[in-house]
Amino acid sequence: MEDYLGVLGPYYQLVFVTVILLLAIMICFCLVRAVKGPRIADRIVAINMIGTMVIILIAVLAFYQKESYLLDVCLIYAMISFLAVIVLCKVYMGVYLRCKMNSERNKNPEGRNDGHDHDTGMA
Repeated sequence: MEDYLGVLGPYYQLVFVTVILLLAIMICFCLVRAVKGPRIADRIVAINMIGTMVIILIAVLAFYQKESYLLDVCLIYAMISFLAVIVLCKVYMGVYLRCKMNSERNKNPEGRNDGHDHDTGMA
């Protein structure tokens, strides 16, 4: 590490370790929010934040270990994380719409809740 950082090498090493530890702690907090979150939207946002922090963690490790292939892993992980959040949102919207339809059916078992006579087209 000292070969390209010079005299500041030990200080940069301390910064890297501190950043990695802080990211790990924040990931744990987001994991708690993802499990505990009062609403599903909170859980989706927490999972998105975990993915973003893991991407940052991999990038910091790539620089710390001087391994450029980890940046490729970082990009692939970013794409997978993005797709996972999109899929979670689609699933959530499907469940939400299904629950909304069921609640409307339970309010009016005949399915007529707008006051119109659907057979004749008259109000």
